[in-house]
Formats: sequence, C-alpha cells, structure tokens
Amino acid sequence: MMSPQSHHRTPSQQPLSVEAMFGQIMAAVQKSSAEIAELRHECSELRMANATLEKQVKEGLYGLNGSRMSSGFVTPVPSSPQLKPKSPFLPSHTPSVPQFNFFAPDSSPSPLADTGLYSYPFQNREIPGFYVVIPAGGAGTRLWPLSREGHPKFLLDLTLKRRSLIQATWDRLIPLSSAARTTIVAGPSHVNSIKEQLPDLLPENLLCEPGPKDSMAAIGLAAAVIARRDPDAVIGSFAADHMISGDDAFLSAVTEAVAVAKQDYLVTIGIAPSHPSTGFGYVRLGESLRLTEDAPNARKVLNFKEKPDARTAAAYIKTGNYRWNAGMFVVKATFLMQLLSESKPELHDSLQKIADVWDESEEKRQAVLDEVWDDLEKIPIDNAVAEPAAETGRVAVVPATFGEVYSELSQSKPAHPFIGWDDVGDFSSLAELLPAEANQPRILGDSNLVLTEQVAGGIVVPGSGRLVALLGVDDIIVVDMPDTLMVTTRARSQEVKRLVKKCKEQGWKRLL
Repeated sequence: MMSPQSHHRTPSQQPLSVEAMFGQIMAAVQKSSAEIAELRHECSELRMANATLEKQVKEGLYGLNGSRMSSGFVTPVPSSPQLKPKSPFLPSHTPSVPQFNFFAPDSSPSPLADTGLYSYPFQNREIPGFYVVIPAGGAGTRLWPLSREGHPKFLLDLTLKRRSLIQATWDRLIPLSSAARTTIVAGPSHVNSIKEQLPDLLPENLLCEPGPKDSMAAIGLAAAVIARRDPDAVIGSFAADHMISGDDAFLSAVTEAVAVAKQDYLVTIGIAPSHPSTGFGYVRLGESLRLTEDAPNARKVLNFKEKPDARTAAAYIKTGNYRWNAGMFVVKATFLMQLLSESKPELHDSLQKIADVWDESEEKRQAVLDEVWDDLEKIPIDNAVAEPAAETGRVAVVPATFGEVYSELSQSKPAHPFIGWDDVGDFSSLAELLPAEANQPRILGDSNLVLTEQVAGGIVVPGSGRLVALLGVDDIIVVDMPDTLMVTTRARSQEVKRLVKKCKEQGWKRLL
C-alpha cells in the first residue's frame, strides 16, 4: 500500500498545463521541420554533385583512357570581331574547368499533353547508328551589331557561361553520338572559327557549302553524304544557335524520336509552348502512334503552321493540340532523301551528285560543287519535305517539355530566368536568357560599365569598354560595340534586321 507521502508532488512534478504541452509539441515540430529542411537541402546538393560528377566522368574530364566521347571542354573560348580582349562577356582565357549550371535530371510532364513524358534513365546514352547534323548558318541579323556575317550568333557566348552557342550544342548532343558521328555544315567564312571552337570535330565531318541555300540544301547534303558512308544511319538535325535547358528531358526526347524514325517517319520534336508566341511556327498534333514501347509519346503530325498573329497563337495554345516547331528533325538518311526525291526531284538529284564524289577527292568535289551548287533551290526543310510528307501521314512528333515552367508570378524566381527552349532570335529573347535584379535591365557584359537610374527591363551590351548611362528609359535595348552603337526598344527588337538592310543600302556593309 502506498503511503500518503507518495501522493505528494513537488512543484517541478506538477502536471503540465495544456498550453505548456502544446508549446513543447510545437517546438519539437519546428525543430523537426528545420532538420528535415536541412536534410532536403543536403540531399539536393548531393544529387547535383552526383549529376555533375556523372557528367564529368561520361565526358572524359578526367582523361580516362578509351573514352569514346569528348566533352569539348578543352576548346577555346569564343572570340568576337572587333572586340577588345578585355571584353567581360567574351573572355580571352579559358579556365581549366568551366563552371556550368547543371539542371536536375527530372523531366516534367507537359501541361498541354494528354500523355505523360517518360524520362529514360540511361547509364550510357549513346545511340548506335545515330548521327548528329548541325547546320551552322545565318548571320543573326536581328542581333546586329553583336552578331555579324563573319561571326554570327552561334559563335558567340550569349549566356555568360564561357561557351558559344555552337559549343553548347556540341556539348548537349555528343553523349548521344560521338565526334566520329557528328557533322557540321557551314559556310566558307565560318569554317576556321568552327575548327578553333570545336577541335574535336573531325575534318571529314565539317562540310563546307559554297553559299547559303537554306536548311534543305544543308541538311540534305549531310544526309546524302552520311547515307553513302552508312546506309543504315539515322540522322538528327539540330540548329547551332538554339538554347535548351533540361538536358535529360531533351536527350530522352531525341532517343524516342530515333526509335520512331526507324519505322520510316520523319520525326520532329515539338516544344510545349510557354506562351502564345508569334515568333515561332507551330506543329498540330494528331493521333497517338504507339509504335513501340520505346516511343510512348509519339503522335502523328497533322500539319505545320507558319508564325501566327497573337490571337491565332492564343487559340492554338488553348486547344492543347499544338507545339512550337523548333526545327529539330530526326530521320533515316535514306528516307529523307526518298522524301526529297518525291517532292523536289531536281534538288535531290543535285545533292546526290555532290555526295557521290564528296569522299573521292577534293578536286572532283569542287568541280561538282561549281557545276550544280549555284542552281540549287533555296528552300527550308519544312517546305521542301516536312509539309508534303505530313499530308501523307509520314511525319511524327515527339512532344517535349524541357526544364520547369517559369512563371512571372512566382514569388521565388530562379537566379537564371531562362528555362526551356529558345532560338535566341532577337534581343528580346536574349534578355530572357540573362539574370537581372528587380526593375533593372539585363546586362550582357560588365555590369560596372552600366549606370542606371529609374530604368526597368530591356538589355544593355557594354561591348566597347566605355560607360553606358541610362536615365528614365524602360525596356530599351542598347548595344554599344567598338565600331557601332545600336539603340531601339524591346518591342521593336524583331525589326533590327531593317537597320541591317539600310546599312547595306547606305554603304556600311563593312560593319555587317
């Protein structure tokens, strides 16, 4: 039996009140939440570190013997014409290991698709028999005077990552093929710069076209040459001057496109629109193909749409059945030539004639080029083969979403605003690639050379090394180069090419 004293409690032994117990519980919950948040942060850092390490190992950064792939990280930093070596956004030296932003290896389902996108967790992404084709052409006139005819935008570092756009394209695609299966088609004035920026590119894989004849001639020439070297080749054509984030989702989409292309389809990769753009063409989705387990998302293409007006673009997005046409095509080389022979037989025959002698001797090659190149039809691949083939049900699309959806309404905006895909077609789109403080212009270069007061939006390129001072002007574009100053508004950035035309007319061609 307990004694009466056993029922006596000291003040410290008195039962806690409900309020005190609730306070202790809340304190424990807050402590646990803090610990969980810290663990999540550590896990995130570990995932990023592992992704970085895996990428470095795959791309041979540690000099592993027998490596089949080259990262291209040893390539020199891109230069720029008439720029002083001290230019802050085109540095004159290359660090031993460049710093890159690696994106999380998770692909997001498209908010506009009726089927989810699958990410392919490959340990080795190389696709046997897959050849990369990179057409490197165009002067980038909407980015003048930053981009010039002799040194266009694909040779420039426009993202402050010490890599030009063509180097970034090489880095992105090399895991799927190899240097031996990567071909670049370029004009004579760009060949030497490409060799300097991509020393791992094999000489026989740099095809020099005598003059610009648009994308069908460039891609068709590469397809004809590759088909002679490997009749079973599947080629993928990717522009040299596009920006893409979310490498895992991109590589997965290309892998799926290759699986579809092997079934005799011309395959394009359709980008989920983030807004009703009037600067891109569109692809209208058809029924699901369900060809193989390796291609769960592929659908037929009903038709291609040219760049629409704002109202039409909004209507496209509202239906959920349209994608941006990014100009990425994956197809068997022989099948592309077959489609070309049906729609443009004369162009096909001329390109085939060139390919027949391409690898024989330089003399024979040049003789045939001199004979036929000037008379080739100048036409985009979309008009030459994609649109006619879509009418007969032989074009497929792999819907893709690269990176996460970025919202201007987000309370916590990423340090780098660009997420997804962009063709960097003008200064307005270039501005979206660059970080910026709130209510400040984007700056491509040394921010110490830009002084602003009550200025919001826009982009400033202090390329001359002198101070650029702005007061009370919003959404303005200022490109200050050593030989040229160009000023316009962001709303009229698509019209910069009109200035280029006027320069030609008034005798300023040397500045183009």
